[in-house]
Amino acid sequence: MIIRPRRLRKNETIRNMVAETAVNPDSLVYPMFVVEGEGVKEEIPSMPNQYRFSIDEILKELESCVAVGIKSILLFGIPSYKDEIASSAYDDDGVVQRAVRSIKAKFPDLYVITDVCLCEYMSHGHCGIVKDNDVDNDSTLELLAKTALSHAEAGADMVAPSDMMDGRVGAIRAKLDGNGYTNMPIMAYSAKFASAYYGPFRDAADSAPHFGDRKSYQMDVRNGREALREVELDLEEGADIVMVKPGLAFLDVLRGAAEMSNVHVAVYNVSGEYSMVKAAAKMGWIDEDSIIRENLIAFKRAGADIIITYHAKEALEKGLIH
Repeated sequence: MIIRPRRLRKNETIRNMVAETAVNPDSLVYPMFVVEGEGVKEEIPSMPNQYRFSIDEILKELESCVAVGIKSILLFGIPSYKDEIASSAYDDDGVVQRAVRSIKAKFPDLYVITDVCLCEYMSHGHCGIVKDNDVDNDSTLELLAKTALSHAEAGADMVAPSDMMDGRVGAIRAKLDGNGYTNMPIMAYSAKFASAYYGPFRDAADSAPHFGDRKSYQMDVRNGREALREVELDLEEGADIVMVKPGLAFLDVLRGAAEMSNVHVAVYNVSGEYSMVKAAAKMGWIDEDSIIRENLIAFKRAGADIIITYHAKEALEKGLIH
């Protein structure tokens, strides 16, 4: 045999030399949950080692995050008050707005991305204004734009609309630009599927819908071409980064988005993916560290520039990526 690919696998030095894919630690984004109150650090039952923090406690947690190399976080707020117009979402004194101000005051170099959605703030748990038992797209846009503006005013570095309303990137861009925030980037959840992988997140964020489901606005899991159309539309509306969510079951969509996009592409390694790894590791069925590393490499190999993952802190602590 003249050609023997195993020649380049003989030892770790040569394997590292010819490795095609590497995960840059700076590309990791760590999702975190902030709640009202003081002294709150509550483990999420379905997400081991993930917590809901009050503002004072999230500041303590961020000290250790920054120490291991976390550069960016994605912040989700869980309010104490919910209503049918999501008023807590765009309240200047809301939990996210206060958290952003506190975080940026203590960690000015930490990059803070805020999730822009209404489900956690709506009394019915859906992502917009409900009319006739359905989420009304156009009346929801103004609330999303107001929420994004309030995050920008609080000092967020980037806003990330996750609602999947048609036209929301354009509405947010217009609101931000009209109020002087022309340099505020938007990371759009462009291809967000109506997925069963979100179960633990809904536990974490107390955001499960009280009736029906989200299939009338989130993507059908069977549709790949439509997902790329969503990416294309967000690009036309001014998205600075586009995202595919979830990750592992939609690597084909991630690859397609990376190939067609002229902006950076993010992927969200979601709660269900995280919790399955934790559960299998607890049972002794998998090598947890190796699985985490393989999953992160898979996202990168498929074309992700940015990886949002609950594994970010432990991956850096354990040196799973370098």
